[in-house]
Amino acid sequence: MTEVLIKDVAWRLMTAYDLPAVQAIADTVHLDFYESPEVLAERQRLYHNGCYLLELGEKPVGYLLSHPWTYASLPPLNTLLGALPSSPDTYYIHDLCLLPVARRIGAAGKILGALTKHAEAEGYPTMSLVAVNGSVPWWEKHGFAVTEEPDLYAKLLSYEEGARYMVRKLAQP
Repeated sequence: MTEVLIKDVAWRLMTAYDLPAVQAIADTVHLDFYESPEVLAERQRLYHNGCYLLELGEKPVGYLLSHPWTYASLPPLNTLLGALPSSPDTYYIHDLCLLPVARRIGAAGKILGALTKHAEAEGYPTMSLVAVNGSVPWWEKHGFAVTEEPDLYAKLLSYEEGARYMVRKLAQP
């Protein structure tokens, strides 16, 4: 998966050259969830096949960061990981971030569909994420369900009070 097209809207693999634009989008949208340029760069470097930039008329308007991870655990915000888990068992969506101009045009659903196919092809039984900013209903429409994991309660509160761990079961090959 290298590109997903929606008329003149295109998701493409993110490169290191895109990181200043990614940081600018994050700083605009995620006022309460700051992550440093080093952290964003590491996520892209550790699993570049899961990092995409959304362009509208060749202007960056969104991004997606995702990678293999361990079920029922959360990579801490604004913290370097060092490495991905040696035996990952879920495909984790770290961040799907869109500027207002890129919302409600179907771009998020398109990249999620492509990402789901990627995760299934890699053999992951689930996709997981932390829903913030009241996004639980959107994720539910795309097959994710809130999953109660008591060990994650304190970590979820570090995001925000309404943060929820969500999981989507994937088709197995």
